[in-house]
Amino acid sequence: MPMIAVDTQFGRLGVEETDGAVTRLVWNGRDEGLETPLLQEAAAQLKAYDQGKLDQFDLPYRITGSDFQKQVCDLMFAIPLGETRTYGDIAKELGQPPQPVGQACGANPIPVIIPCHRVLAANSLGGFSGDGGIETKVALLRHERAAGLLI
Repeated sequence: MPMIAVDTQFGRLGVEETDGAVTRLVWNGRDEGLETPLLQEAAAQLKAYDQGKLDQFDLPYRITGSDFQKQVCDLMFAIPLGETRTYGDIAKELGQPPQPVGQACGANPIPVIIPCHRVLAANSLGGFSGDGGIETKVALLRHERAAGLLI
């Protein structure tokens, strides 16, 4: 699958495209295959986000997995920049317990673009599966001016 890599303050992020949709974001990514218009747009949006000039990604994405995984990703994608939700908030919206929501967040294949870092535990920051773990989650939240939540 083609991938484009973008150097950001959060690391080198690689965005992968499959059949006209973003399907994966990885840390320590590298340029691979054809640089498609979608990958060029993804790189431009990641750079704008990194510079604080983009509040919402506007990219087609596709999640492989269960309907539940897709629902959780869609709800995470809808969380506005600078705001957070808890696993419990999302669980309540879906009529499910929080633990599977946490697992679905951790399995998010497109972090940053689908902002799983904006989902917190009821009494803590929760986890983060991206490179750097919780430190990267904190850096992303600070970048998004949600640092007041971290006090």
